[in-house]
Amino acid sequence: MSTTTPPATDLRLVVGYDGSPPASRALDSAVRLLQGRTGRIELVYVAHMPSMAALSPGAVTELETGFDDIEQELRTMAAEQLRGRKQGWGFQRRGGPIAEELIAVAKDLGAAHPDATVAIVVGSSSQITHRVVGSAAVSLARHSPVPLVVVP
Repeated sequence: MSTTTPPATDLRLVVGYDGSPPASRALDSAVRLLQGRTGRIELVYVAHMPSMAALSPGAVTELETGFDDIEQELRTMAAEQLRGRKQGWGFQRRGGPIAEELIAVAKDLGAAHPDATVAIVVGSSSQITHRVVGSAAVSLARHSPVPLVVVP
């Protein structure tokens, strides 16, 4: 005889979001994971600054302005994708290596909500170079201290 496992009382999902098709699929999957559960989706856009840009103050300023524009566009896209959904959600921009920043957000949520189950949801990369040098999903699979869902 099998029994149904009751849903977690509070589920906090960290979704890596850059507006790409894999990120949109990850967001859709997070919404499905929250169906029938209490919880929240925290969308995280990680703006990664190339190391060469750090050499020029003008380039840094230009990139930051570009990141601001991208952040606004991504917030709008996410709001559209989540329109009509009951789940609460938030959006934040971080800077640094993608996997490290997603893990940091997950740890912060775990500390702020110790009774919650925290998980990271990301889309898989379709770039051929990521099969050789690795992707955020591969790095997360190696280092994530919380459950990880990689959406194809």
